[in-house]
Order: sequence, then structure tokens, then C-alpha cells
Amino acid sequence: MTVPKAFEERYEGALEHEALSESLLAFQRSWRETRDGQIAELEVISATPAEALRDGLAAMKDGVVADLEGTVARFRANAEAAGAVVFEASSAEEANEYVARLCRERGTRTVVKGKSMVTEELFLNEHLEAAGITAVETDLGEWLLQLDDDRPSHVVMPAIHRRRQEVARILERELGTPFDDDDIPAMVRSARTALREHFMSAGVGITGANALIASTGSTLLVTNEGNGELSASLPPVHVVVAGIEKLVPTMADAMRQVRLLARSATGQSITTYTSFFTGPTPGHEMHIVLVDNGRRAMAAEDWSSVALRCVKCGACANVCPAYQVVGGHAFGHVYTGPIGLVNTAFHHGVDAAAGPQSLCLSCGACETVCPVEIPLPEQILQVRRRVTEEVGVPRWRRVAMRAFASRRLFGLGTRVAAVAALPFRRGRFTRVPFAPFGLGRLTSWRTAPGLPLRPARSRGGLRASGGAIARTEASGRRVTLFMQCVSDRLAPEVVLATADLLRAAGCEVDVPEAQHCCGLPALDSGDDENARRMARQTLETLEGTDDVVTPAPSCAIAMLHDYERLFEDEPVWAERARQLSGRVHDLTGYLMGPARLPDGSLARGDARPVAIDRFCQGANVLGRGDGLDGLVRGLTGADVVAMEEAEVCCGFGGSTSLAAPGLSAGVLDRKLGNVRASGGRVLLTDNPGCLLHLRGGADAAGLEVEVMHVAEYLAARLPGRE
Repeated sequence: MTVPKAFEERYEGALEHEALSESLLAFQRSWRETRDGQIAELEVISATPAEALRDGLAAMKDGVVADLEGTVARFRANAEAAGAVVFEASSAEEANEYVARLCRERGTRTVVKGKSMVTEELFLNEHLEAAGITAVETDLGEWLLQLDDDRPSHVVMPAIHRRRQEVARILERELGTPFDDDDIPAMVRSARTALREHFMSAGVGITGANALIASTGSTLLVTNEGNGELSASLPPVHVVVAGIEKLVPTMADAMRQVRLLARSATGQSITTYTSFFTGPTPGHEMHIVLVDNGRRAMAAEDWSSVALRCVKCGACANVCPAYQVVGGHAFGHVYTGPIGLVNTAFHHGVDAAAGPQSLCLSCGACETVCPVEIPLPEQILQVRRRVTEEVGVPRWRRVAMRAFASRRLFGLGTRVAAVAALPFRRGRFTRVPFAPFGLGRLTSWRTAPGLPLRPARSRGGLRASGGAIARTEASGRRVTLFMQCVSDRLAPEVVLATADLLRAAGCEVDVPEAQHCCGLPALDSGDDENARRMARQTLETLEGTDDVVTPAPSCAIAMLHDYERLFEDEPVWAERARQLSGRVHDLTGYLMGPARLPDGSLARGDARPVAIDRFCQGANVLGRGDGLDGLVRGLTGADVVAMEEAEVCCGFGGSTSLAAPGLSAGVLDRKLGNVRASGGRVLLTDNPGCLLHLRGGADAAGLEVEVMHVAEYLAARLPGRE
């Protein structure tokens, strides 16, 4: 095997591999169904809610990190008492050289390996090869990849990116026997026969460990093929290579992990083999290499220490829409998926993490399925900030973000662009007959929005008064309408509709002229300097009323979840951020809560069936679920049709759709496929960026569906609008 290629090469190669995204989409859908079923079954078996099970496992892992040195010492003492030799390696070089020296001293030239991601992290195979020692992978997927000079693309299913036809060709080349592409049992039998002689002749067997049990000095190994058990028991020397984060206090804690591990990884209730090794068997040796390689540095920082909870199940990749499009080679380095975007920075450096982290869409799905509740979206943004600080960003991007942070410069720029694009304006879209400067990669799959000559803030109806149609809990409340920069400048109809709905609920609406941007574009770019500049301006602008409501849940989430972190070293601003967090609402939440109009009060107008895109962060961060569906159905009586994967990201991801258009287009294609299948003629969403993304994508794809913000749809049904 070779070290990973450059990120750009991996990314472009993944986009060209159409079969990859098709296979991963089928896998993700199947996995989600089986995983959810297994978790539900576990709740019944254990008589414990899933969240409580996750809380317990997370707390146990946090306890280990809090007493890392003590737990290492207890494990070492008990493992050595059981007859094992324990070596603590601070770096990849130390770990690799220990294993190579052991092989030389025992006179072995061939080792067999069970599946082990930590040895991939260390590039152990390459080190052994340089020392004249052959390492044979015995996990079927790993072996096939080794034969084809490839690397794992998933922490649990290493060859998930390969199809059976490719496997048949690899085996034909290796074994000199033709294979029927559909005869998978024959391929497996041949592989088992070929690997058997390596098991019998190897002098050293190397495995990883799923847990290291401090109270007994035991190692836990779970596999589905039994190759790990053979690697551990047949050769005279067994070497366990494991990161120190695999430590757990007791056997009961290991079993707690087992209950969630397989269910999260493969949707099984338990793996085929669950084995414990406590010291060597008679006549054998057992060596345990405890690997640091950046883990203590992770433990030293509050934000990254919780990533050491990871049990390497791969669930975060199994729900990640970006991973589905490009796979683990691009969406990762050695460790793949969302967790790989975090730990790569510590194991292999910020440079190695820089490219893959740029593909994260910040949808938040990964955190919802993590069995140890790692806040991966927040951590990935922390890595992005480090990339910005240590690797830097292009000068043009820094200049552009600084200009964006200025309300006046941004306003001037959008007005100039609107005038320049006027000859190409066709209704809600800008239709340019040519694509200069390589813009085709941005417009071939998503029609550009029309640029209004006047933003929402300049429209007369925005500051009108009256219009209440019913009494609500919000009646009489003074509400600041935070327009959001995208809505204000690119979709003013959304802002106007939001103001109308708030007044219909009896609110007194205030629209401060000085407002601009919450800072989310800078936050998502890892640019805290400009994010703080915009956040301060927003905090100053939004003071003075009862509530703050925005038609952009992404902005509400930034104010609720990011502002306090932004100002953690500035107590006065942090307090202002805390005060705002108690007043800020996104429009959907406000209409579901204090501004809830009576059922049926908007039951007029458009009768077309409605499909609803549930903004991914609304579902994953705010826990909104199908609340928007119920709101629309209750207020309007509309035919809200079921849409598969309604909460899966649409692929917008803010600047990601501009920086990685191929990825964004792939995720959007998944969403539009679900829209088509739903039969909806109107598609509603409640986030302005997603609105423009979905609207442009539907137009470019020729999809006969009208894409609207929920505010537009509901406001059009207010009395007098028929």
C-alpha cells in the first residue's frame, strides 16, 4: 500500500467515479433502516432509552480521558501481571520500530494482520516492508485492497468503495483462476484458502483492539470473519497495537460498548466473534503497543478531548451526505468520515486535514447517530479554524470576506451585480447564455438566482403596521425581524412574507436599518476575526425588543450556538450573546410556538400537493423533526406528501456549494430524486440559502416543481391575498 495521494487528486478521482456514489447511497439507506431497528430493539431489551445508553457510554469514556495516566498505569500493571509485555509508544516511529525490531529478533519475515485502523494510521505495513518484512492483511476487504495497492475508505468496511466485479478481477490476477462476478461464495472460499497458508506460516500475528480493559489487562476484539482471532492465536507471537483511547475501566464497561458498537457500525445486534485475550497462551508471547501519536495532545484541549470517546464504528460516515458522494478517500485521510476530519489534524497534521474538512456541509447528521455523542460538527469547525490560522486561505478570499463584513460594501456590490445581470434576468433566475471564467461548473447544474434591483430593506411594505388575523401568545410583542443577508439581497419576497406573518400573529414588527449579517459565512470559513466583527454589529443591532425572529434558521443557530464561543475571552460580549440567545427564534419555531395561528386559518389558495425539505440543521441541531410538516398541514389543510430523506442535507452548505460544486451537485441530485419520487408539485423549505439552491437545481434539472420558502407559501394564503 502507499500513503494517501494529494487531496485534490483524491477528490477529483472520486467525482469521476459515478458507481461510487451509487453504491454508497444504497448502503447508507440500508444501514439507516437496520441501525434504527437495532437501536429500537436495544431500548426494549435494556428497558433504557437510547439517549441514556449513549450518555452512559460517553460518560464512561470521558472518565477515562480525565484519568488517562492512571488508567494507562492500571492497564499496564494488570496486563503485565497476566504475562503480556506492554510498550508505550509516543509516536508512529516508536511504535513501528518496536514491531519491526520484535520481528527481527524472532527471525520472522512474514506477519499476518487482523483489521486494524491504528496500524493504517502508523503506516506500519510500509515500515515493515522497508525492513524486509512482509505484512499480509487477513481481513477480506483489507487483503483485496492490499493486492490492488489501495487503502481503506471506511473504518469498519474498508472495501466498501469496491464492487464485486472489481473483486473478481483482483482475485483472478492474484490466484490465476477465473471467477463469475456474481459468485461471491466462490470468491470468499478462494480467499480463505489462499490466506490459510499465511496463518500457518507466519511468525507474528498483529491485531488491533476494540477495548483495553484496565481492571484485568485484557484486550477485546470484535470481528465478523474470525481472521483477527486466527492472527492472535496461531502465530507464536501476538502483537496488539491500539491507541490509548481504547482504554475502558472494567469488563462491564467493555460490554456496554459492545451493545452499541455493532449496532452503530453494521446494524448487527452483535458481531460474529467477540473475543477477550488476557495474557499469552502457554508457549506464546503477547506484546501490547499502546500508541499516543497525538492522543495526549487531543486530551489536553477541551474541544478535542471528547473525540477520544470514539469507538471507531463509522456511523458518522454512514449518515454523511458528503461521504456518500465522494467516499472516504476524499472525505478523509487515513481515518475517514467526519471523525477523520477531527483526528487527522492530531495524528497526521493540519495540512493533511485541510482539504477533507473543506467538504463538510455542516448538516449535523453525524452527531445524531454517534453512540458516544461526539459533537463532530463543532469540532470540524474548530479544525477549520486551525486550517485558517496555520495553513491560511487565499488572499482573494480574505479580501472578499472583509468586504462582505461591511454592510455598505456588500450592499454596493450586490446592487452593481444586479444592474450588470439585468439583461439576463428572467423571472426568478439569471440565464446567461455563456459561462465565462469557468463558471459552468457552478451554473450547469444550478441556475443562478435573479438579482433584485432593490433589497427587502428598501421595499415600502416591509414596515407597514396592523394585519392581525387572530390572537396568539405573541400578540402585542415587539419583534425585531432579522432579515438575513441572503434573503434581504437575493430573496426579498421571503423577508416581506415573514413580516406579514408576524403581523398576522399580532406582533409589532421592528426592522432595524443597520442590520447586516450574523457572521455565519465567516464562521463556516474558520474566519473568527470577521465573524466577531459581524457578530458584534448584529448584537448591537438586535437589542431592545421582546423577541428576535429570522426566516433563516441557520442564522438563529449561529446566534444560539456559536456566539458565546466566539466571545469566550470577552466577558461583556459573551454576556450580550447569552442575553440574545434567550430571545432569538427562527420563523418556523416562532410560528410553531408563541405565534401559532389557529388551525385552518390559512386554508385557502394553492391546492397542489406539497413536499417539504426539512432544513438539515433544523432537524439535527434544533430537533425540529416533522414539525414543519405539521405546521403547514395544520394551518392550510394542504396535501403534505411524504418525502423520503426529508431531513437529509440538500447540498448547499453555505460556501461549500461554491468551493466544492461537484460535491454539492451530487448531494442535490439525491434530494431532487426524493422530491421527484414524492409527487409534490410545490417544494417548501425554511432556510433561504437552501431555497435558492433547491430552486436553481430544480430549474436546471427540468423538475416541474415550484420551490418556495414556507413564509412565501403561508403569507400567500393570508386574507385578501386570494
